Amino acid sequence: MIDRLLGRAELKERIEELEEEKRHLERRAEAEEERRSDAVADRQRAEERVNELEHRIESLEERLERAEGTEESVEYRRVSDYSGPKLADALDRFRSVESDDPEGLLTAYVPDADSVPTTVSDWFGDRTALVRRAAPAVVLADDTGAVSAALTPPIEPAPFDRWSDRFRLDDAWFRPTGQFAFALVRSDTFAVGTYEGGERVAFEGFTSDVKEAHSKGGFSQGRFERRREGQIDDHLDRADEALAEVAAEGDLDRVIVVGERSVLGRVRDRAAVTDVSDATGKPEAALDDAFRDFWRVRIRAI
Repeated sequence: MIDRLLGRAELKERIEELEEEKRHLERRAEAEEERRSDAVADRQRAEERVNELEHRIESLEERLERAEGTEESVEYRRVSDYSGPKLADALDRFRSVESDDPEGLLTAYVPDADSVPTTVSDWFGDRTALVRRAAPAVVLADDTGAVSAALTPPIEPAPFDRWSDRFRLDDAWFRPTGQFAFALVRSDTFAVGTYEGGERVAFEGFTSDVKEAHSKGGFSQGRFERRREGQIDDHLDRADEALAEVAAEGDLDRVIVVGERSVLGRVRDRAAVTDVSDATGKPEAALDDAFRDFWRVRIRAI
């Protein structure tokens, strides 16, 4: 009675209505956050699966090629990885091969499995399947059959193919030459060095505090993911600025950037060459590891 006389009954009813509306909106917001969180988690899981699936696809494609017929059943005679002095020695051995015939030695760059030149397929015949599997690769052969190999170059040249009296093996495709910048970019780590040949003459690196991903769901994960993505964005902005400063110094032949596939797109415009790297650790040590991995050349004997 007193509540109705003082108008408090209507206020209490209105409060109850607003509280019910608030609870309804909270449920809707929570459902939306869960959908958003699920989308973020799905994206993360998808990125993590990309590398695994690529490797599995490549393996299955090779198995399929072998299963489809004898043409694809051939195997490499040997597969080896070379770097540093051993790579230099291997390249010098190939370069030492000469032919009295001005068209006795074949060199070709095959960028992918669908771009094998006719000169290569005509010469290799059934073994062309090995060339496709090796691509991208610089392919070598001589008209006696003594030399037959595919080399994976860290720096890819423009596609070409030619018969000549010498193999074409530019040092800049396989080894660090000239003055250039080499950088490693991860979602929480950045490192860049300036190099003269294989020697690093300058270094800059830093790490950022980026929270680990989790998947608890609800409001908690939504706030967590927004904060984490903001931290990654800040880190990549800082990395991009550092790369811009290095590139602006001038006298660089090129800028090479390696790192996580999911973040390379943010700095791709700063680089002439990009590649995926799984190097981790403190910035300087991670940069050294990435540098060694990048300049490793795989040689397949066909």
